[in-house]
Amino acid sequence: MLAAAAPQVDDDELQMKQYQRDYFDFLDDGKDQNIYFNKVTDMIQNNSKRLVVNLNDLRKTKPSRAISLMKNSSKEIISFQRALKEMVEQLDNEYGRTRDFYVGFEGSFGSKHVTPRSLNSRQLNNLICVEGIVTKCSLVRPKVTKSVHYCPATKKSMERQYTDLTSLEAYPSSAIYPTKDDEGNPLETEYGKCTYKNHQTITLQEMPEKAPAGQLPRSIDVVCDNDLVDKCKPGDRIQVIGTYRCLPSKQAGYSSCAFRTIIICNNIKCVNVDDNPTLSASDISKIKRFNKRTKGNIFDILARSLAPSIHGHEYIKKAVLCLLLGGVEKILENGTRLRGDINLMLIGDPSTAKSQMLRYVLHSAPRAIATTGRGTSGVGLTAAITTDQESGERRLEAGAMVLADRGIVCIDEFDKMSDIDRTAIHEVMEQGRVTISKAGIHAKLNARCSVLAAANPVYGRYDEYKNPMDNIGMQDSLLSRFDLLFVVLDVMDPDHDARIAEHVLRMHRYRHVNEQVTRVCQRIGTW
Repeated sequence: MLAAAAPQVDDDELQMKQYQRDYFDFLDDGKDQNIYFNKVTDMIQNNSKRLVVNLNDLRKTKPSRAISLMKNSSKEIISFQRALKEMVEQLDNEYGRTRDFYVGFEGSFGSKHVTPRSLNSRQLNNLICVEGIVTKCSLVRPKVTKSVHYCPATKKSMERQYTDLTSLEAYPSSAIYPTKDDEGNPLETEYGKCTYKNHQTITLQEMPEKAPAGQLPRSIDVVCDNDLVDKCKPGDRIQVIGTYRCLPSKQAGYSSCAFRTIIICNNIKCVNVDDNPTLSASDISKIKRFNKRTKGNIFDILARSLAPSIHGHEYIKKAVLCLLLGGVEKILENGTRLRGDINLMLIGDPSTAKSQMLRYVLHSAPRAIATTGRGTSGVGLTAAITTDQESGERRLEAGAMVLADRGIVCIDEFDKMSDIDRTAIHEVMEQGRVTISKAGIHAKLNARCSVLAAANPVYGRYDEYKNPMDNIGMQDSLLSRFDLLFVVLDVMDPDHDARIAEHVLRMHRYRHVNEQVTRVCQRIGTW
């Protein structure tokens, strides 16, 4: 069997050398546009070790390599990194001999651009691009890749390489750290000559606004090594490009059929949430026609368009519209931040459409997260320190307000939260960040979000014979952080009730099949 296996190894090596020659020709594009030759030169000048390659460029020059890279990424990336190292050694021999170099990818991934929910067994060992939000980050730990040992008795040195299932080779080496040589002589470790790499694990979860209603969001673990550690923090929205791989598990000598899956990352791209929306020429023309038709009364039209099935509440709708549009954030010269997020609170009698208003905001805003008072704790809103079950390490896990950075947090039944949990959001509402100093972890996370809260009075219904502070029953320090506070009363007026009933009946009477409420209200002229 050994004699039969040897030619297979040789064939694999010859095949990988052919791959390496193809990738070297791709990088050595001096006769063409000279793009990647200049990138490699800049990488050497910047003392960097990772080259980011656009897959669209690889498809133009080496289409067969691009197809094979997407389907069998491990061998292709190893060959690509060998070609990069060979090219760097030709340009700067001293710089190339003493370092390892890595390749990252970007560009169009087509059907390989997935979310944690759409990952399945067909993508195993493929190069994929996964988009999501970071919920957990482990601490950065060093991982040994090469150890050097010296034997005082024989005056000889020995080296040992270490790989595991998170390496590209995927051939795990022996985990036994050598303390004696073959003859039983003790070995001393030369720590100065050993080689280590940074290692970090992050958890990527699908974005809350893209998760199907009524289902738990899916997540996937991502392994980051070397220069990719600390590229993101909990709450960041990122794109991870890497190899999708399964890790076999063995318990008591037996292996189960269900394997744990991870992504071996080679590039991380932050999705900038501050980008301006892209407007086409037709969008701009429609906006101009809308402006001419409304004759400058845009604000009232937009306010009436918000939650058209709810009768009345004109000022509340205008306030919610301002909350959706947001204010202007200002950063002063001395570094002081003046928040542009608007915080709004609705408090009043039951059955006055407070929760329905929150639901409309939840479906209208591009980024919004909904919670309730009884089902939320202080650390669930801000951030928490958790312990990883597999490694036992401390991890930083983001809460709802950190996940809704540059978005809106809708909190229903705000009065049902305890005072201890409510005080946790004081810093978020004013400073726009969460400061954590627990379990040896000190971190600041961005939570620049607007808060829309709905609550009931202390006595269930609003008592008009008591002052507002006795009815609300919350701390002044918390109420001062709400820019707008509306008291919603259920007025017992027959005429008002008749108008509400007429509005509801007309909305359903003139509604066609599968027609939205907005079009009904626009057609029958209720706003």
